Amino acid sequence: MTKRIFRAICFVALGVAAACIALFLCVLYGYFSDMQEKQLKVQTDLAAQAVASDGLDYFDGLDTAEYRITWIGADGAVLYDNKSDLYGMENHLEREEVKDALTNGSGESFRYSVTLMERALYSAKRLPDGSVIRLSVSQHTLLTLLLGMMQPICGIIVIALGLSLVLAMRLSRQIVNPLNEINLDKPLKNDGYDELSPLLCRIDSQQKQIRMQGEKLLQKQKEFETVTENMTEGIILLNEKGIVLSINPAAASLFESDRSCIGRHILSVSRSSEVSDLFLKAEKGRRAEKTITLAGGQYQLIMSPVISGRSSSDEAVDGNELSGRLSSGEVLSEDASSVRLSSSEALSGAVLLAINVTEKEDAEQMRREFTANVSHELKTPLQTIAGSAELLENGMVKEEDQADFYARIYSEAKRMIRLVEDIIRLSRLDEGAEERKREDVDLYMLAEEVVNRLSAEAEKAKIATVLDGEPAVINGVPQLLQSIIYNLCDNAMKYNRECGSVVITVKNQADFAILSVADTGIGIPQEHQARIFERFYRVDKSRSKELGGTGLGLSIVKHAARLHGAEIDLHSVPGKGTTVTVSFSKKFHR
Repeated sequence: MTKRIFRAICFVALGVAAACIALFLCVLYGYFSDMQEKQLKVQTDLAAQAVASDGLDYFDGLDTAEYRITWIGADGAVLYDNKSDLYGMENHLEREEVKDALTNGSGESFRYSVTLMERALYSAKRLPDGSVIRLSVSQHTLLTLLLGMMQPICGIIVIALGLSLVLAMRLSRQIVNPLNEINLDKPLKNDGYDELSPLLCRIDSQQKQIRMQGEKLLQKQKEFETVTENMTEGIILLNEKGIVLSINPAAASLFESDRSCIGRHILSVSRSSEVSDLFLKAEKGRRAEKTITLAGGQYQLIMSPVISGRSSSDEAVDGNELSGRLSSGEVLSEDASSVRLSSSEALSGAVLLAINVTEKEDAEQMRREFTANVSHELKTPLQTIAGSAELLENGMVKEEDQADFYARIYSEAKRMIRLVEDIIRLSRLDEGAEERKREDVDLYMLAEEVVNRLSAEAEKAKIATVLDGEPAVINGVPQLLQSIIYNLCDNAMKYNRECGSVVITVKNQADFAILSVADTGIGIPQEHQARIFERFYRVDKSRSKELGGTGLGLSIVKHAARLHGAEIDLHSVPGKGTTVTVSFSKKFHR
């Protein structure tokens, strides 16, 4: 802008100087022309009077180098000319100034000489005898005058140019400095030109709008970051080229990366072919998902494209805009997974969501195993019952053996009943149907009741049962607490050795009530200890069936303990025995 003002001032100054010089020359030329014409007319009058009185004698000794004097007769013949030979001159009767003089008494005219670049002024006056005296003088043209004054004009132009440069520089700085010193952060506090007031008011209004929008965007960004940073699911925002715009801590931990990956391609975060395939589908505007193994767990990766209505030549969106579109729902949903990009739409980016489905997969696997185990557990006694009944019906069993068959049918039926009861009990525990019936319960009294119930079986198996400890009151469901003690004691006796012992201990501490069941049985190998609380899991399947176990006892213990906020600790040494400790928090309330 400074250069433009500088050039404009220089051009204006030079233009004004040139116009002044031209105007001065024109005025000066006109003034001197008028003066010369008047002087020529005066000289003509004087010469006419002299010739009228003296005739040709007047011309003797007359020095008239500046003027050309011509005496013309009434018939147009030249009687005298101080510049030319009379014999070679033509008749002057048709000359304009001569005709005017003969008609009106005097006349003036001028003629240009292009070759000499001069103008000749003529003045004629009629004498009393009818002859005409004419004087002429040469006058330079305006161009000749200009060329003659070129040196001073050039000097004036140089001076004007120098002054215009200095003035233009100072003026341009004075004009631009107030503009350069405008404080755009506080436009209304500037003391600049009044003409800038509307512009500054507009800038102030726009800045307020920009600040408001910036604050809203910053707030949305903070909200988005707060949400994503506290998400257990991993989330990564990508632009249309697959460059990482944002990554939350869960995703960074999952892909063993950090925030330094922002600005790099997604394949630098994960070189998995599954991730690459997902992004290729997102580039085509399709939603894609894949379940893969990451960090020792099963994760479902969902890649959703972010679609905008702009053409492909538009600029890519940044992290804030992409997160805004994510929160506003512009990310393609599952229903739009088959949508293709139209000509008016463009891929603005993509969102990669990693969801931990390990528990879901484990639960699904457990459900399948549970269904298979239930079918297997029910199928075996049903086949035994059906087979025994068929033999009895067809009379293929001896009379003395029928009692054994009836006993077998009864035993298998009881086993089925126990199995169904345990399944129902587990189902209720999963649904939490019994957790409402809570009351203060003494674990020691419950343990004492269980020991009394199992005393006959213990005596039959030659197992010594010992109850030790003290009263410990907790808030819980009596039936569930009793089932915990019963199943632990029942297992301790079933998997004990002959003449072994079972010790039930109840301890009352300040914040905890501790139930411990220790036996001197066969123990549990280390590789099986992590799974014995699973449904239908048995270390020794043949022995478990011989003892009439359903494989659900410890699962019931685990679910009932979880409903009471209790922790289970298992310590077992093969061949020496097993100790199961259940710690109940007295501060736990549902």
